[in-house]
Amino acid sequence: MTEHTPGISGLISDEPIIFEVGSPGRKAYSLPSCDVPDVEIETLLPPGEIRDTIDGLPELTELDVVRHFTRLSQWNFSIDTNFYPLGSCTMKYNPKINETMARLPGFAQHHPMTPDADSQGSLQLLFELQECLKTISGMDHVSLQPAAGAQGEFAGMLMIKAYHDAKGNPRKKVLLPDSAHGTNPASATLCGYKSVQLPSNAEGLIDVAKLEAAMDEDTAAIMLTNPNTLGMFEKDILKITDIVHKKGGLVYCDGANLNAVMGITKMGDMGIDVLHINLHKTFSTPHGGGGPGAGPVCIKDILEPYLPAPVVEKSGSKYRLNADRPQSVGRLKSFNGNFGMLLRAYAYIRTLGPEGIKQVAQSAVLNANYIRAKLKDTFHLPFNGPSLHECVFNDKGQGITTMDFAKALIDHGFHPPTVYFPLIVKGALMIEPTETESKETLDGFIAAMQSIAKKGQEDAESFHSSPNLAKVTRPDEAQAARNPKLRWPGHAR
Repeated sequence: MTEHTPGISGLISDEPIIFEVGSPGRKAYSLPSCDVPDVEIETLLPPGEIRDTIDGLPELTELDVVRHFTRLSQWNFSIDTNFYPLGSCTMKYNPKINETMARLPGFAQHHPMTPDADSQGSLQLLFELQECLKTISGMDHVSLQPAAGAQGEFAGMLMIKAYHDAKGNPRKKVLLPDSAHGTNPASATLCGYKSVQLPSNAEGLIDVAKLEAAMDEDTAAIMLTNPNTLGMFEKDILKITDIVHKKGGLVYCDGANLNAVMGITKMGDMGIDVLHINLHKTFSTPHGGGGPGAGPVCIKDILEPYLPAPVVEKSGSKYRLNADRPQSVGRLKSFNGNFGMLLRAYAYIRTLGPEGIKQVAQSAVLNANYIRAKLKDTFHLPFNGPSLHECVFNDKGQGITTMDFAKALIDHGFHPPTVYFPLIVKGALMIEPTETESKETLDGFIAAMQSIAKKGQEDAESFHSSPNLAKVTRPDEAQAARNPKLRWPGHAR
């Protein structure tokens, strides 16, 4: 029987760089004659505001342009074409109903400077999204301003700093588990704090005894992730938050992994003071280059005075943006966040409802544990505790490296999982299927992993050139990082 795999090469059109095609005089547009007198631009703008002429721009017909970018798009790997098992990224499918709602003319053409009185529909949607996120998270207040998860995290830390400053004790340190996301220490540093790393225990969880020893009155907060970056639930979370609160500190939770627990448990019930939510992960708004992003930040009452301004409020039957907040940490984003992303998340939540939200988390956990159960006899599990939405293997005992596995998967038609993260796992393979993948897709991925592992033991050398079927095979990544070529020769501009 022939093995069916989405990695088989078919007709792939080569495509030169756009500067290599076209001819002088070709145009991809036609404009009507100008109906006002020509005026020299120098009479309208100061010299410093006038761009120099750009030489060497490609000149193409409309058909040239369409074919060029369509061919390039066919080289792309997307969630609409195949499975993305990227751990920690939650690359779930984006339902098209969300896109349809975001394109409704009343929303898509609504100018952000429209007065509140003429923006009641949009403001109502934002207010109701805030209420939904409050209910799901168990928190008391929400700001929708942050334009990404990392900015939501930064906003949370700004509010923690404002809280301690207002009490007259700015504090100097922030505690971070060694499995933290890289943006955590960056946000702490931007707020003027020194990051102090907490080593994980043998189970891959926060070591409560070491936390208790490190926590003092000079520590502003702990920044943790629950479930953590190993895909495991911090079972001592109530002890952890109690230790921090007894010393006057606050608890920030990175909501990157909310997809595993939403509808089942609430962060607010665990003693969390600040939580950011990645809408592109948990609530299915476009990811990465398909963004822009959105990272709402949820807080408890003690931090309410410091919320970013303006805040969407309801008074009677009317909605408004309230910027009159003297203790606010200020505005984080022009207008009120990335409205199109917020709208998509709202559509996703309203489509699913409370029971659907819970089923999402249950299915995500089920899918991850199915992969774990099927691969645990083939791959080493560095931590053997219960997994939730993702599982972390490594390359221990394999004939080939983690990078070899990642590259070989491309030939099987699968995007590689997250590799070499979290940093506390040497040779990590971090796999997150999300809830949107079928058993058939998971079985195909599992079979590919097992096949690569078997062949790696038999002929490791053959994998060093993988992938062999991709448009681009195996570039020298170290050389590319050290000596990047960002401009095409002869086109310095």
